[in-house]
Amino acid sequence: MEYIETGFFRHHLEVFLEFRSVLWESTLETLYMTFATVTMAYAIGLPLGMFLVCLGKGGLFPNRAVHAPLSFVINTTRSIPFLILLVALIPFSRLIVGSGIGNNAAIVALVVAAAPFIARMVETALNEVDVGVVDAAKSMGANNFQIMFKVLLPESIPSLIRGFSITTINIMSFSAMAGVIGAGGLGRLAIRYGINFWRYDIMLIIIIVIVIIVTIIQFLFNLLATKIDRRI
Repeated sequence: MEYIETGFFRHHLEVFLEFRSVLWESTLETLYMTFATVTMAYAIGLPLGMFLVCLGKGGLFPNRAVHAPLSFVINTTRSIPFLILLVALIPFSRLIVGSGIGNNAAIVALVVAAAPFIARMVETALNEVDVGVVDAAKSMGANNFQIMFKVLLPESIPSLIRGFSITTINIMSFSAMAGVIGAGGLGRLAIRYGINFWRYDIMLIIIIVIVIIVTIIQFLFNLLATKIDRRI
């Protein structure tokens, strides 16, 4: 048994050393797609989430005529499986970045998929803020802008940070599917060697790399959220 275990680890170490340059390049591509998507998706999803809260029932300026269709569009987009969305958005990606395949085309689809999820996550985080805090701000004469940016957002930062880590991890998992349209990254590497060549040893190494990245992201953002959470 010891001989088998030693041979197993020795083999995978040799495979890792053989493919380390490809693994490193693919890891960088995955991180590029992930964090570029996170940046652009939050630029869209954060304002959307804030609008959902403000326009919803009991919001700062409720407007059902606007809130209902906005909520419908977000829910509809969220319900589409990412693989289907990825293929369906190829013409749109070609229009935006000039190509329907590759990393940048995948980022377009990832942003479209992630922004509605972020909007709902932001909406949930803002709605968790104690109503008494908002009422106190109103009683002191704060206007809607001040309540949103000086009360709701600061109070919801710990929840937003935890949601940020979940979003980042989900986007990373979605980026693996982007290999279907020729995007790079660990997903493409897994398809190339794991499926086309049946190299399960490489698949195992890719899984380990992804687990390490996800663990680091989860740990860092949970630590940050705990540090700044005034409720703890």
